[in-house]
Amino acid sequence: MRTTRPRRAAVLATTALATTALLLTGCSSSAKSGSDGSSSAAGGEKITLTVGDFGTFGYKEAGLYDAYMAAHPNITIKYDTTQDGQKYWDALTTHLASGSGLADIQAVEVGYIAQAAGTLGDKFTDLGKADGVSAGAWLPWKSKQATTANGALIGLGTDIGPMAVCYRKDLFQQAGLPTDRESVGKLWQGDWSKFVEAGKTYQAKAPAGTFFTDSASGLFNAALSSEKDQYSDASGKLVYKDSAGVKKAWDIAVSASQAKISAGLRQFQDNWNAAFTNAKFATVVCPSWMTGIISKYSGDSGKGKWDIAQAPVASNWGGAFLTVPKAGKHQKEAAALAAWLTAPEQQAKVFTKVGNLPSTTAGLQLPAVQSAKLDYFGDTPTGQIYATTAQSILPAAIGENDGTVKTIITDNGILDIEQHGTDPAKAWSNVNKLIADKVNG
Repeated sequence: MRTTRPRRAAVLATTALATTALLLTGCSSSAKSGSDGSSSAAGGEKITLTVGDFGTFGYKEAGLYDAYMAAHPNITIKYDTTQDGQKYWDALTTHLASGSGLADIQAVEVGYIAQAAGTLGDKFTDLGKADGVSAGAWLPWKSKQATTANGALIGLGTDIGPMAVCYRKDLFQQAGLPTDRESVGKLWQGDWSKFVEAGKTYQAKAPAGTFFTDSASGLFNAALSSEKDQYSDASGKLVYKDSAGVKKAWDIAVSASQAKISAGLRQFQDNWNAAFTNAKFATVVCPSWMTGIISKYSGDSGKGKWDIAQAPVASNWGGAFLTVPKAGKHQKEAAALAAWLTAPEQQAKVFTKVGNLPSTTAGLQLPAVQSAKLDYFGDTPTGQIYATTAQSILPAAIGENDGTVKTIITDNGILDIEQHGTDPAKAWSNVNKLIADKVNG
């Protein structure tokens, strides 16, 4: 995430220069801060840097764009955020092929980073050669994901998505389930199948009109993220048909759907957003970045009602990278901005604002992260929960087609079972045909 991270409506904004210059932090092993990132702009040239991304990267929310422009008054930053991650990626690959229409910085979701570093690797700048960048600043597996066969580092990690489960204490109480996070975590400790069983218990006494969880597709992603065997093998070959992890996650998602414990929603769509507002489900599988979505869409009426419990198994869902296409006009300046945005101190600011957990080793260890408590979740030790889980993540191999396969399995397979009652065997057959057409066609 990959899954994809939550999306927001498309927006194009240019932020005015702050009237009072903000002091920049972020002197770190991953990127030098201050005027080091100015390049030719330091000579007085006025330039505009464009950033293309999806979802909620948190740079605007944390004030980072304003801060960077205040310290670099000859640089203006424009950003363009796309709601649908698949559409974003499809458009990005089209622009990469033509060499036009690209932003100076383009975000790439983890489900597509293997393709970006593989067949598309020559389209991106080697950021490992950028001033102040050290691949060793990130978690080793994070940098490895964005490294080409020739050793070029084409992406700087923005965040990771260690898994938890977010739940509504009020709905749990009404259904007769425990509400403290330790007891809740024990309900499903060690196995996502236990999560389904807890859902059955909830549903037996569920408050009217509510479901235990939002989406069997989300559950599939969470369960699969805890498995060693996923869509591709270590060589990048697509092996999803024979993957024990995919089969297990599929079976868990199907069982949740058939038990009617899921609201059957497609995540990151308008009706899913509204279901948060209307308290239609009691749990959502909750990588760190999901906390920002919960607070946004549950709104004031949900504040203090959500808590965070440990997931059945430590895992990672999501995360992304910032890349600099070679077709850009300001590669050096773009690399400097990307490096600064992904430095530990900036990652910590983003986490405390929107919940995207740092992917740098130093960022995870900062007191601002370790002791973080997101206001919306009250006294929940959010930073401690996610930072601890992050240390236990054992990343799976990823291949160039993982993102496409994930989307088809969840949106055309599991969702079809949930919303239309399609027989699971038929849904799986349909998935195989669609993947064959998309990947091999």
